[in-house]
Amino acid sequence: MQKTILVAGATGGIGAPLCERLALAGQTLVLAARNIDRLDALSARLKGTGKHIIIPVDMSDDASIAAFGSALATFGRPLDGAVLMPPPLPRNTDPFPDSDTWRSNFQRSFIGPLALLKLAIEKMSTDVDAGHRAKVVIVSAITSVQVLGHYAASNVLRPAWLGQAKTLAFALGARGIHVNTVSLGGILTEHYAGLISGRAKEAGQTYEQRLADETANVPLRKYASPQEVAAVIDGLLSEFSDHLTGINVLCDGGFTRSF
Repeated sequence: MQKTILVAGATGGIGAPLCERLALAGQTLVLAARNIDRLDALSARLKGTGKHIIIPVDMSDDASIAAFGSALATFGRPLDGAVLMPPPLPRNTDPFPDSDTWRSNFQRSFIGPLALLKLAIEKMSTDVDAGHRAKVVIVSAITSVQVLGHYAASNVLRPAWLGQAKTLAFALGARGIHVNTVSLGGILTEHYAGLISGRAKEAGQTYEQRLADETANVPLRKYASPQEVAAVIDGLLSEFSDHLTGINVLCDGGFTRSF
């Protein structure tokens, strides 16, 4: 069955491959991200039968989110699913950021994205008796479940999404709306591959040597490809999750030893 799915963060290193996969399967997409030019370029290259809609939004800005909500309300079809990718937090080892930094980070990575998610859920229509359910997937970082020394603020804010997802799963389950999360380890996006290349150059290594060193503590000895992550998210949007809600999927190659 053709579905209509919102992807918030559509033009990113994970969002774009996900959109390509969903579009190829015939889904209609609501593409949301900050840069309208990149949204246009993504929409133009998507293959499939869906008629996609573009809505630019800055998840850190309340006015932008309100404008997004107004645009979404005029879209004629209800949403069958939503994928939310809250903006990442910058690397920072400071365990005591000042108050303004905390407020900015919390707005950018939790308050704003949650407001957008609320608008998406309001647009969902379900019929449990007929087997018509809606799926929400929140994509977070490995700091949702694993403390990393160079992401001090992320260690605090990212786990909030796991708690919020469980709260929403409990609140929305009777309506047939499922809410699950994915915690990602290293992902070989184009951006991250560039960072590895830079570190390899600084260390006098080849890219392959550096990648092998960095994945030595990952049981699968690799980082995920964006396409592998897209497959996981697609699964949680499908009938695979018809009896799953409030769970967190660790897509980290086994890096997290216990949770």
